Amino acid sequence: MGNNGSAPDLSTRLMRMVIVGHVDHGKSTLVGRLLSDTGSLPEGKLQFVKDICDQQGKTFEFAFLLDALQEEQEQGITIDTSQIFFHTTKRKYVIIDAPGHKEFLKNMVTGAADAEAALLLIDAKEGVQEQSRRHGYILKLLGLTQVAVVINKMDLVGYDEKVYSKIKTEYSNFLASLGVEAREFIPVSAKLGTNIAELKDEMPWYKGPTVLNILDQFEKKPRPDHLPFRFPVQDVYKFDERRIIAGRVESGKLQVGDRVIFSPSNKKAIVKTIESWSVPEQPNAATSSESIGFTLDEQIFVERGDVCTLMDELPIVSTTFDANVFWMGKRKLEKGRKFTIKLNTQEVECEVHEFKKAIDASTLETLKNQDYIAKNDVAELTLKTRSPVAFDLFGSIATTGRFVLVDEYDVCGGGIITTYNPTTKEDKLRDEVRTRDFNWIKSDIKPEERAYRNGHSAALILITGEPGSGKGPLARTLERSLFQNNFQSYLLDRRNVNLGVSADIGSSEEESARRLGEVAKLFLDAGHVVISTSNAFHREDQEDLKLLANPYQVVEIQVSSKPAGEPDILISPDEAQNVKEASTKIQNYLKEKKILMGHNYSI
Repeated sequence: MGNNGSAPDLSTRLMRMVIVGHVDHGKSTLVGRLLSDTGSLPEGKLQFVKDICDQQGKTFEFAFLLDALQEEQEQGITIDTSQIFFHTTKRKYVIIDAPGHKEFLKNMVTGAADAEAALLLIDAKEGVQEQSRRHGYILKLLGLTQVAVVINKMDLVGYDEKVYSKIKTEYSNFLASLGVEAREFIPVSAKLGTNIAELKDEMPWYKGPTVLNILDQFEKKPRPDHLPFRFPVQDVYKFDERRIIAGRVESGKLQVGDRVIFSPSNKKAIVKTIESWSVPEQPNAATSSESIGFTLDEQIFVERGDVCTLMDELPIVSTTFDANVFWMGKRKLEKGRKFTIKLNTQEVECEVHEFKKAIDASTLETLKNQDYIAKNDVAELTLKTRSPVAFDLFGSIATTGRFVLVDEYDVCGGGIITTYNPTTKEDKLRDEVRTRDFNWIKSDIKPEERAYRNGHSAALILITGEPGSGKGPLARTLERSLFQNNFQSYLLDRRNVNLGVSADIGSSEEESARRLGEVAKLFLDAGHVVISTSNAFHREDQEDLKLLANPYQVVEIQVSSKPAGEPDILISPDEAQNVKEASTKIQNYLKEKKILMGHNYSI
């Protein structure tokens, strides 16, 4: 089934497919055959390569068509992903040629990510290898369910039907255990062109489709326009007075006038214009798979990594989630080790919070009593990120539920987010804060206007430390000094909040911290520098207060001879006794961080 001289409908979208298989199982030869047998090569290319082979005294191989990189020719293996285009009478295709060698598995995770279908290659002579099973598992992780298995090099086993049947039975059972069903098992000889474009006489016992037949039977994925709108921000550009937020629409639709929200920051605005490149008129709408920019009706701070959605189609925001991970790192993946997770355009430090199950990817057997995985194994685990990230479950929106892990500069793992349960106090509080922020009736006076008038930004200053370390006098001196310099400052004591809100708060320190945070947020919204001191602030309390005070800055001043955590300023108890000098040190830091900016003042 070649192209018979007629071109496909150019208005149809490309079918994106990936070819995977063990090293030396014949991928390059198969791809070369597909290009040749469909007439998709540039004119004269085939003869050009054949002439070079003649000049060098080599036997022509279809794989040579792809050996463009010197490094590939030297090593004799395909080492990088590349995109190869061909077409049948039905449609156009792009092959994401995923490498098969163990060392280059990491390229496959990203190379196969956007594929809609897969050909999985197995050498008839070598049979099902460990790598074949691992490739099957990775296809499962990537959500590729349209799979055909190509059993290559049948000429080397005498076109024996028993060899074909044995491989088909073994690999069918393995894929079934993954919940993946191969559409067809096709016996071929890519080198000789058997069953690639048309059935040949060598295997009369096979009555199924050719490789090209099965590709044309695969169904194209519909554009994910029906899914919730997801737009990971790639960058923000400034043109004249405009700020254009740029990125790719991963799913859903966007229209001018839509109310959008950016997660995890919870910043909200209305889409003013949609910007597109190289078009005569700017569009009023954008759909999935389009790379666009847009402007907003107000200048809010948005940065790379934020995920833009519609107000009623929110993603999940959390620091913890359950995932399946395929590990390719040289070092073991173990609990507590730090990595960088790349989730859409977000890059955040993360670690394994809990190991649920370690799995041998080639056998799918559980590795018992093991709280780590080695290279080429799989784990079901809980990941914890250093700061909140926005995501979806892979089963809901695949593109925003898929990630890679990076160890220093090395991509060392890939995975999908499977479940999320807001069981932690932090997650529950974050959900409450998001609900509060969505329903908050905002003042018409913007925080920047208050900062300009006051000469400072709003901030929450937490003075922490042991009892008797001098926190109280320091807090009162700082408040007085700021006040005398015409700054809006207020000392908010935790006990006052408890008494003011309710005389009976019970014994819940968590509730006490939450109430302090909510009251502080009111003062911060009014533009104040809020100062608070307590012996009872724990690390968790401080994280809660940061969440409640967001997007305003929280500065921790720790008065201690033995610092805990990472305070912004450390003051020893002896330093704290000289309250004026300690207060000056704090104010200098606040000026350095551009929290104190405006008035002509002296300290």
